[in-house]
Amino acid sequence: MSTISNLAMCGHDGSSVFRFSNTLASSFAPINYRVSWPIQNEAFCGSCLGQRHFRRRIKGRCVRMALVDEKVTRTKDLSRPSEVLAYELVQGALVRWSSVMDKSLPDPPTAVFLHGILGSRKNWGTFARRLAQEFPTWQFLLVDLRCHGDSTSTTTRGPHTVASTALDVLKLVRQLRITPRILVGHSFGGKVALSMVEQAAKPLARPVRVWVLDATPGKVRPGGNGEDHPEELISFLKTLPEEVSSKRDIINALIQEGFSKDVAQWVVTNLRPTGSPGSTPSGFSWIFDLKGIAEMYQSYEETNLWKVVEDVPRGVHVNFLKAERSLHRWALEDIQRIHAAEEVASEEGGGVEMHVLEDAGHWVHADNPDGLFRILSSSFQ
Repeated sequence: MSTISNLAMCGHDGSSVFRFSNTLASSFAPINYRVSWPIQNEAFCGSCLGQRHFRRRIKGRCVRMALVDEKVTRTKDLSRPSEVLAYELVQGALVRWSSVMDKSLPDPPTAVFLHGILGSRKNWGTFARRLAQEFPTWQFLLVDLRCHGDSTSTTTRGPHTVASTALDVLKLVRQLRITPRILVGHSFGGKVALSMVEQAAKPLARPVRVWVLDATPGKVRPGGNGEDHPEELISFLKTLPEEVSSKRDIINALIQEGFSKDVAQWVVTNLRPTGSPGSTPSGFSWIFDLKGIAEMYQSYEETNLWKVVEDVPRGVHVNFLKAERSLHRWALEDIQRIHAAEEVASEEGGGVEMHVLEDAGHWVHADNPDGLFRILSSSFQ
């Protein structure tokens, strides 16, 4: 990648993907942006939906191009290190905001999306861009949780727990000066969202809607015979070398060990080519901290957040979504307990609600994205 101060690249979906080092310039543009962090110098935290230009080389010349009206204005360099988590910010076409703008201006409604164990923010990319097109006044913060993806190098300190992971996300939204209106967490990420509510009144808004996708607040119950179990998957991944020659070899090894083809193909999304950029990769290396992830999964099994649900704070609405073909069993007692909490919450000024996503296993955003979109859309109206 070029080392020029600012670099904007067009993504395959027509959005712009930015990587920044130092300076910035300006112009508003009614398009979606995705910004990846951490960066060496945070020129502005999160969006670049205002105040940005980019360069393109044509026949050996470097041409500056403004995003709108060919206007380019320079702004003060507000760089500062990003020390929390890697993230992407997907913004609707009508959003006119960045975290370095006037603090008195209200931030746009924001939804935070959290992945599960062995996942990454990329799991939510396509879904978030679809939401941004449907709800252009919203922005969507996609996070790499500690020990996962690009956050692996920034979160080396333990303990690696549900609570510490939730605190990471709270620190990030505070750093970005964002007040989330919606939290969406899949599996492990669902418990992280509940822990965020438990730990902080600020920077969470009131009202705030929490979506816990295919996870319960308490005991983790593994699926039945023949279903993939995260703990077994983590244990097997520990036996594999840190660098491998091909993704196909890993997929075959996982299938031979008894894991499903879908899970095997998903796991290898955590492999990154080795070697210098632009050269033919000599192999692949894992981008996660497996030791830390093992601690996180143990905490996921042990963490009990029923208190948050059964005594839900005023102004908080917790939505549970059960996948019809979930890999993880939902005990009847858990479902009954959630329904009981629904009645109590309505009397106390909060909210608890149960949903079922038809024709979906545990990977809800991959198995039935249309159904999930319809259910979640009610929160963005």
